[in-house]
Amino acid sequence: MVLETRVTKILGIEHPIIQGGMHYVGYATLAAAVSEAGGLGTITALTQKSPEDLRAEIRKCRTLTSKPFAVNLTLLPALMPPDYDAYCNVVIEEGVKIVETAGRNPGKFIQKFKEAGCTVIHKCVAVRHALTAERLGADIISMDGFECAGHPGEADVGNWVLLPVAARHLKVPFVASGGVGDGR
Repeated sequence: MVLETRVTKILGIEHPIIQGGMHYVGYATLAAAVSEAGGLGTITALTQKSPEDLRAEIRKCRTLTSKPFAVNLTLLPALMPPDYDAYCNVVIEEGVKIVETAGRNPGKFIQKFKEAGCTVIHKCVAVRHALTAERLGADIISMDGFECAGHPGEADVGNWVLLPVAARHLKVPFVASGGVGDGR
């Protein structure tokens, strides 16, 4: 059974399931498997040691699936940050049409991806971040409650609290990210 939502229409997928970027897990083989199953698979850019390694991983994914897949670019504070611009350029040059951004100050990259015709999903841990990403041009928001791991946020707010607030304030579609637990 196919479940059609705003997200599935925008992304061209069968099921509203997105494999978010996961460091040292988001390789072409997993991304292609998720995409082949009807969801959106995601290659994690910074799992690749260089932009050229990312290019090879994107090309490998294309040999494994003809369905839509995304590339995640997480913008982290670092003393010696990676060459984010070079990773971004590879994504655009390789014609990837869906990008998941996460982390700090995504404006410059959202703009570059949008100018290249990409659909942008931005991961957020707070509604105020989501509203900023929406204003910057993100097409979809991934709301990451405390259960998400990897992106716990500053306030330890779980999805059951975060998602209804997001629904009241966001105009773009959003997806719930992470697991759901009740403490038992």
